Amino acid sequence: MITVIGEAFMDLVPTADEAMVQAVPAGRALRIAVAAARLGYPVALMARLSRDRFGQLLRRHAGQHGVDLSAAPDADEPATLAAPGPAHGPARHLYYAGTADWQWTAAELAALPAASSVVYLSTLACCLPPAAGRVLRRVARQQSRGALAVLDVRAHPEVMQSPGRGRVLLERPARAADVIRASAADIGWLYPGRAVEDVARQFLRLGPRLVVISRGAAGLLAVRGAGSVLHRPAYPAQVTDPAGAGDAVTAVLLGRLHALGLAGRRVEDLAGRELMGLLDQAALVAGLTCERPGADVPTAVEARLALRARPRAGDQALAR
Repeated sequence: MITVIGEAFMDLVPTADEAMVQAVPAGRALRIAVAAARLGYPVALMARLSRDRFGQLLRRHAGQHGVDLSAAPDADEPATLAAPGPAHGPARHLYYAGTADWQWTAAELAALPAASSVVYLSTLACCLPPAAGRVLRRVARQQSRGALAVLDVRAHPEVMQSPGRGRVLLERPARAADVIRASAADIGWLYPGRAVEDVARQFLRLGPRLVVISRGAAGLLAVRGAGSVLHRPAYPAQVTDPAGAGDAVTAVLLGRLHALGLAGRRVEDLAGRELMGLLDQAALVAGLTCERPGADVPTAVEARLALRARPRAGDQALAR
């Protein structure tokens, strides 16, 4: 099973005339869990979901997509909210002080499914107090049983305040991860002026064994071992809405790592051709997502049908 640990909140999005706002389910962890479930992977979401109206809407949204919520406790604190930021500040303001997402207790974290072969960590889950340290310690126990920890490195200007502080917050979780997933845009904010490959090699020196980075229209790259780099092109999509492409890439990565664990293999065991197939599959699903409005990751059936219509080298694993 894939277990996704992180935030689920409501994003208050202005309507077209900006006269009102619409509450939309959001949060990186929630979106990743839904994307993985739509692609047919067994996935549980560990998010503290408020008992308030927003929290219950979030629970319903995840459940409707087939996400396992048995390890997602009801919380007495209010749900986290996001809203447009000030004119000259971060694009988004996150109302997170004292909200449900960050108040994990040791007892709640002990519910992490024992069958978890892959544990996904959102940046906020392992950086924000008061429970970030507890989250990392609980995941370390699951790693000692053979699970892989995947850290999703994201820039959060509304919380990190500066790239330097963001790098400090990320150092401990980066050292604890087996795999790091990031985008060139997030790396560009956190490490201004640095080449993404150089940053990936820096991550590897901290301890992870694989770094996967998406670069939009420039495709995907994976860096591992002694710094060997594999580049794969983006899927030739007719882009309608690029939102959700990153979620698609991460969901495919989690699914392929889960399959690796079921076979009793390690990240180091991935042959070059297998890694190429992983990147190409992720690029395809991301491309299909970009062709659909509203960050709508395709289902497993939709992805297979698209592959049969537009096959490409490396996509055979998903086509089956």
